[in-house]
Amino acid sequence: MSALFALPLIVQAAQPEEARQVPHKVEEQAVEAEEEISAPSEDPPIEVEPPAPPPVDNESIEGRRRPGYVGALPDRIDQTNEGAFRAPPPEAFPTDQIPIPDRWRLIESLGIVKENWWDPYGQNTYKGDRPINREKVPWLPIKGDDWFFVANVISDTVIEPRSFPIPVGVQTTEDPDRLDVFGSSNSLVLSQTFLTGFALLKGNTAYKPPDVEYRATLAFNVNYVDVPERRVLLVEPTEPSHRLDHFVGVQELFFDYHIRNTSDRYDFDSFRIGIQSFQADFRGFLFQDQQLGLRFFGTRDNNRFQYNLAAFWRLEKDTNSGLNAVLQKPRDDFLFIANAYRQDFLIPALTSQLTIAYNRNREGDDIEIDDNGFPVRPALLGGLRGRDYDAFYLGYNADGRIGRINISASAYGVFGEDRNSFFTDRPADIRAFFAAAELSYDRDWARFRLSGAYASGDSDPYDDVEGGYDAVFENPIFAGADTSYWIRQTIPFAGGGRNIAVNNRNGLLNTLRPSKEQGQSNFNNPGLMLVGAGADFDLTPEFRLSANANHLWFEDTATLQALRNEGSIPKEIGWDLSAAAIWRPKATQNIVFRLSGAALLSGAAFDDLFDQRGNGGTYYSVLANVILTY
Repeated sequence: MSALFALPLIVQAAQPEEARQVPHKVEEQAVEAEEEISAPSEDPPIEVEPPAPPPVDNESIEGRRRPGYVGALPDRIDQTNEGAFRAPPPEAFPTDQIPIPDRWRLIESLGIVKENWWDPYGQNTYKGDRPINREKVPWLPIKGDDWFFVANVISDTVIEPRSFPIPVGVQTTEDPDRLDVFGSSNSLVLSQTFLTGFALLKGNTAYKPPDVEYRATLAFNVNYVDVPERRVLLVEPTEPSHRLDHFVGVQELFFDYHIRNTSDRYDFDSFRIGIQSFQADFRGFLFQDQQLGLRFFGTRDNNRFQYNLAAFWRLEKDTNSGLNAVLQKPRDDFLFIANAYRQDFLIPALTSQLTIAYNRNREGDDIEIDDNGFPVRPALLGGLRGRDYDAFYLGYNADGRIGRINISASAYGVFGEDRNSFFTDRPADIRAFFAAAELSYDRDWARFRLSGAYASGDSDPYDDVEGGYDAVFENPIFAGADTSYWIRQTIPFAGGGRNIAVNNRNGLLNTLRPSKEQGQSNFNNPGLMLVGAGADFDLTPEFRLSANANHLWFEDTATLQALRNEGSIPKEIGWDLSAAAIWRPKATQNIVFRLSGAALLSGAAFDDLFDQRGNGGTYYSVLANVILTY
């Protein structure tokens, strides 16, 4: 009996592997055998406990997954940026790397690069590539590891032979044989300017505006000019016909504060106070200067909308360098301006801008003599009396493209009141207009341009409406810019006013001002019409050739006739032809060489105003310029 009862145990022990594979089947067979053998007996069966199952292995084998087992899930990742890629799972990130506080200097600590303060191309703390190491400058009152220092130095060298109508001195002359109104026209300008700028910024500006910015820029200029006549450069007839001058100006000195971000794409509101650069439109037609002011500005809608609200108190300028003279009392001349930019407005890829400006001038009682001894306020025209005026500008500007055609356009109207018109000594209404447009077409490495400009002239200087357009402080990038003869050179208005120019240096308009920098706006002027064509050829990434041809006219010569006491003056100024070559050896803006030449082929109006013996009606301007930037 006992041997039979032991049978299940013997079977189970003899075949352990099979028993593990089919444990339930063996148990069933053992129970049946037990029942058959023990059926005739009345003794109770002996209960035997089955062996315990092996422990469960929850660890998965690589590449395999045990059915029915679900491990712990990672933390849920909330996706709030619709349409963006999902973040990678946690196991995609390495666990053997940790962030470091100063990631900018990691590349140097690995020995890959070595910082040199004189190297403008490699990573450099002094040009803002990495934050300030506070351990090296504990005396600086800054907190945090996101303060940056930026230093820049610019050398601008100009060599400029030129010719323009130069009047013979009244009391004396360099050549006793010069009995004509105009003498020799050749002259030479040498100018060297060094600009040094410093900025202290807080915030990683690679992807958002800085939180705080302090900036200062100083300019030192030394210039030499040689002309063939006396009393052109200096008012005293005993002074020579050449001049060496130098000046230090403060071109930037401001504090900028980031008020707030208005979106997660870093749209913002900021304000800036101090001497700062500001350009009222895309091409610098109305105002482009560095002046003392307060400015609120910012963006909206992912930078598709931009705005500016600014007020400027205009500083006096040095006569010969054009730099800010901060040691002199600011002028009683204020500019209030508001503009708004909108990208893709009306037409995709075209940015539109609306501008409203108010120029308030109260210099009617001022008498200002420039550094060379010539009066500049009031202008020596007409009644020789000072003027107060209020000029309101309303303008629309566009820049972008329509299909394959690039377009840049501006239109302004100026309205207001001149308290004392120099022709009538009576108040006069200001009502004048300006429009300019440039169309260009790109084909491979060439751009072809068409330009046109119109500035209204005053049709009757003795009525009570002044119709000649004038800007506040223009510096146009248009129709060849300063490569153009007419934009680059100043043409003196000899015989019609003392120390008056038809146009001003780096200006397009014919305004009859003593000086763009120190004179007042003049809305009694002959205006301008211009039609031009040009092309730019990027022959290599380092070398560009440009050419431009403009035809110019006075819009209305009534003002010129009144000032010159002539019955009629033609309108055609002439042809302005220019070409320029620009070479950037490093394909950057750190080293730029420019050589340009321009010629004015005088028309009937120019010959009428400036006819001189020995000149065939051709004037030239050559500009050799080297700019080095650190």
